[in-house]
Amino acid sequence: MNEHDPQPHDPKPHGPLSEPPPLPPGAHQHAAKAPAKRWFDGPLIALTPFLGGALIGLVLRLVFNGDPGSAWAPMLTVFILLAPIAIGAITVYLAERQQARRLRYHFFAPWLSVTLCMAGTMLFVLEGAICVVLIWPLFAVLGSIGGMLMGALCRWAGWSKTPTVYSLAILPLLLTSLGIGHDEPQRLERTERSVLIHAAPDAVWRQLLDADHIRAEEVDRAWMYRIGVPTPLAGLTHEDAAGLTREVRMGKGIHFRQRSADWQPGRYVQWQYQFAPDSVPPGALDDHVEIGGRYFDLTGTRYTLTPRGADTELSIRMDYRVSTGFNWYAAPLARWLIGDFSDTILQFYRHRAEAAAG
Repeated sequence: MNEHDPQPHDPKPHGPLSEPPPLPPGAHQHAAKAPAKRWFDGPLIALTPFLGGALIGLVLRLVFNGDPGSAWAPMLTVFILLAPIAIGAITVYLAERQQARRLRYHFFAPWLSVTLCMAGTMLFVLEGAICVVLIWPLFAVLGSIGGMLMGALCRWAGWSKTPTVYSLAILPLLLTSLGIGHDEPQRLERTERSVLIHAAPDAVWRQLLDADHIRAEEVDRAWMYRIGVPTPLAGLTHEDAAGLTREVRMGKGIHFRQRSADWQPGRYVQWQYQFAPDSVPPGALDDHVEIGGRYFDLTGTRYTLTPRGADTELSIRMDYRVSTGFNWYAAPLARWLIGDFSDTILQFYRHRAEAAAG
């Protein structure tokens, strides 16, 4: 062949643009088949941290299910403080195992776990709606604290030892077994409110003694009734040798007496509360907020009527007891609820007295 003749054309050029070598027989079938999607690769994996945190809290609540005053009562300080911290810590730990999360996630994610946990306690009839509403803010804050601490340990300290993390759930059990956190100090509180009524003292006095056919819309703006406490139906008074006795009836079969040996018609009355064993039927109120119970009681209510020209200033003073290991939370909460109730009941008497006088 002449050296000036062109080289024969190679139909299969080599180099970067060359075709890949042929695949072995049947290999194209495996290459075309996408990997199967596993159930935990779907949206459910995003819920795993919340379900895990809620489950830890629910298990702890099942353990702390004793009667009020027992060694495993749910109102013990170790449960109230450490259970939500464990919920938040487990939630963030499970989330960090999936991927790195932001601080905002560490703070807010435990709220959903706490909510799911409390929904579970209601589903299994471990808690009533009243207790859930009252304790949720505290659990949410403590859950956030647990989540932030766990986030710091996982992200900055590189701490990710699974047995150590889950041992947080055992800490409340260990402490209560040692008798730690069983104290229930008593705290006596007082709330005072007043309202000006455009009616004479005698007209107001009659309403104080006898209030019948009470409609829910007359009193249900008070928060204690909004969260599930049954509204009053009637409060009727009679006088006997021992003094005044007021029979109070509320929804769900609740009934009790108010007794007074200290009163002056048209001026003031001091009521003391008397509860019978059947005053609060089962299920009518949560055990933890029952009036006259281990953790809360109304010790006295005083109404004072002061003439203001043709009007009357009606004042109420309510004395009550709070007995928990976390009175720093329970006492302000009770103060707010009773103060709100006092405002509502004064407005109730104002409307009724002014309507009767008119």
